[in-house]
Amino acid sequence: MNRPLTDPWPAPAKINLFLHIVGRRADGYHLLQTIFQFLSAGDDLFFKVRADGQVHRLNDLPSVSPEADLVVRAARLLQRTTGTSLGVDIRVDKRLPLGGGLGGGSSNAATVLVALNELWNTGLSTEMLAALGLQLGADVPVFVTGHAAWAEGVGEQLTRVSPPEPWYLVIHPGCQVPTGAVFSDSELTRNTPVSTIHDLSFAACHNDCEPVTRRLFPAVGHALDWLGVSAPARMSGTGACVFAPFDTEEGAGAVGRRVPPAWKWFIAAGRNRSPLLDRLARASS
Repeated sequence: MNRPLTDPWPAPAKINLFLHIVGRRADGYHLLQTIFQFLSAGDDLFFKVRADGQVHRLNDLPSVSPEADLVVRAARLLQRTTGTSLGVDIRVDKRLPLGGGLGGGSSNAATVLVALNELWNTGLSTEMLAALGLQLGADVPVFVTGHAAWAEGVGEQLTRVSPPEPWYLVIHPGCQVPTGAVFSDSELTRNTPVSTIHDLSFAACHNDCEPVTRRLFPAVGHALDWLGVSAPARMSGTGACVFAPFDTEEGAGAVGRRVPPAWKWFIAAGRNRSPLLDRLARASS
């Protein structure tokens, strides 16, 4: 089966419009309330179906071995679950920073599950793919379902929502924030009162991980303070990236062009429907 690589399958970034930690389970996992929204920016994945059942990642990724990579693990999980005899070569064009809080690894895994379910013709439903994704990470199901969502539990209990879709300026201040370092910190707030969807507004919400991250990784705090002069700035998830909404692309760009040269930045549109769903619709037609 000598096929070329497919056209790109998108693995979009996400941001957390807020992140409240409302408790902790007996197994140590934190109970969250958050809203996930996708961005028009992200990574791209390319696939070539193999007849021999082997799974290969074609390109090297810094500090991520193939066996530990969620891309490879997702493909092998789908193989085991469905019993398919097919394999795949996968190339990842990586743009999202590691440890940035933009969900890059989880989004990559979801794109693998969705794309290979189509390319291998394994026939799993979206709900079944989301359940598989949860075995890989708490954020994977929202990328599989592909709609902006209010999330509870460990992030897997999803209710579709439609927040505004502004332009976002996203800044990465150059450090990598390990999720474990934030969630294990003794000073992390874990008792924010439980809210309902209707109680919340962007202005009234916050990210419970921000104080700990500011202390452990001062560069994130510097970026938040710098961006906050121009717009309401917030940290995404537990990562290093900070973002702020703007009414227009031009407004976001005007601030972006003043970002200190030591930091990286990009502009992206908020998306309540993931670009992955549009790619799947084209593949299925």
